[in-house]
Amino acid sequence: MIELKHFTEEDIPQLISWIDTPEFLVQWSGTGFSFPLTDQQLIKYLKEANKEDSKVHALKVIHLESSKVIGHISLGSINFHNRNARMCRVLIGDEDMKGKGLAPFMVNKLLNIAFEQFGLHKVSLAVYDFNTPALKLYQKMGFHTEGLIREASRIGDDYWNYYEMSILSREWRSLLNNIGRENLG
Repeated sequence: MIELKHFTEEDIPQLISWIDTPEFLVQWSGTGFSFPLTDQQLIKYLKEANKEDSKVHALKVIHLESSKVIGHISLGSINFHNRNARMCRVLIGDEDMKGKGLAPFMVNKLLNIAFEQFGLHKVSLAVYDFNTPALKLYQKMGFHTEGLIREASRIGDDYWNYYEMSILSREWRSLLNNIGRENLG
């Protein structure tokens, strides 16, 4: 189905091609980057990423049948002492792969890295309140809503709200036991 591998400088042009509006950039990355997304911003993002003790692991999503890079996902703000991190920058950028049910596999593979490889206890995320498909996905994947953060991101003259959500390692393991790993990648 899919696999996750470290995102590298070679992957930058493709990611930039997927981010075509300021609004979509904020929806994908929060306020961490500015539009237009540039090589320099992503090189800076990668500078401290993907090392053994990194606080960020940026990953590309590879569709195994086609061997194409189809998306991006990251585990950021990793705190090994408190054993928590944030799932962020979730994107299926390849238009041909959208709507094919791959997002649950991406999320599950990232949670597997967080909980099994890194031994974390909690993974949180932020999702804008208008992003109904993502909200439904995260709820299906066992994430719990912790609260609504009102008018947190300024987009032009508008402000966007987001939900703060999280999942604990025991909740993820229980979900896997109940529905089976094969159903979540």
